[in-house]
Amino acid sequence: MDPSSLKELVYAFQKSRILLTGFELDIFTQIDESGATSEQLAVKLQVDHHACDRLLNALASLGFLEKHNQRFFNTADSFNLLSRKGSQYQGGLMHSNHLWDSWSQLTTVVESGVPAHSTQINVRGQDWLSAFITAMHDRAIKQAPQQLAHLDLADVKTVLDVGGGSGAYSMELIRKKPEISATVFDLPNVVPITNEFIRKEGFREKIKTYTGDYTKDDLPEGFDLVFLSAIIHSNPLETNQQLIKKCFKALNNKGQIIIQDWIMNDERTEPTTGAIFAINMLVGTDGGDCFTEQEVSDMLTTAGFKQIQRKELDAGLSQIIAQKM
Repeated sequence: MDPSSLKELVYAFQKSRILLTGFELDIFTQIDESGATSEQLAVKLQVDHHACDRLLNALASLGFLEKHNQRFFNTADSFNLLSRKGSQYQGGLMHSNHLWDSWSQLTTVVESGVPAHSTQINVRGQDWLSAFITAMHDRAIKQAPQQLAHLDLADVKTVLDVGGGSGAYSMELIRKKPEISATVFDLPNVVPITNEFIRKEGFREKIKTYTGDYTKDDLPEGFDLVFLSAIIHSNPLETNQQLIKKCFKALNNKGQIIIQDWIMNDERTEPTTGAIFAINMLVGTDGGDCFTEQEVSDMLTTAGFKQIQRKELDAGLSQIIAQKM
């Protein structure tokens, strides 16, 4: 690495922050087809005119806006992706603003070992929660078809989607095999959001919801498949050990569990996406981490699972699949 590339990496946060602030202020929605001056937008947004003008200029310089005769316009891409009126509006980006707040305190977190904010989802507020579930949904609906393509669902009729959020993976499983009925298990303040996604996607007859806290409550029983996507990284090892035991109890005989997550090598340096995400868990959770294959296998074996296998996915993700015999 030379000094130039080092500086490029160090200052990359500036471009990200400019875009995230524009998104947070909802600038792209406020600009209609006729464009707007910085003064007009400052009035709409109730922000300082000079500061707004400089932000808009930077967004234009980065290619997120166009500027003609002192008026700012959305590009086709910015309207499509960043305006609430766009067909592919990326509402989940608001979660990135929340991550920014946590990551900005990384040095303090490393010094103290204490997360940047309260780790209790129930106290983070509905705005944070809605942005988080939306971000997870946007990611899952894009990735699920490929991630679930290889699964053998021949003997699967019932699915328990633990911490399933929007229900995106349950939806994809049903698309793969319409005879499946799924149940999404999640927290009391998440389930109303889940039900709204289920209604919007047209799965009300196929997906049920079950309210509970897997750290305290037992899971419902009688399932052929228990699916945990992006769940174990949120918890300390001991919590996961208890959760996997609850999953074993929830399954019918010969049922299977699928754990989808970043699974680390023994040195915890690969995959890189997992090593970086472990930092996300460091700043945002109380004991969350990205676990090694040996650690996950030990959890499963202790709970009574057999025939443990690993399947590699894109972006450094893996699936650990095991059977209840």
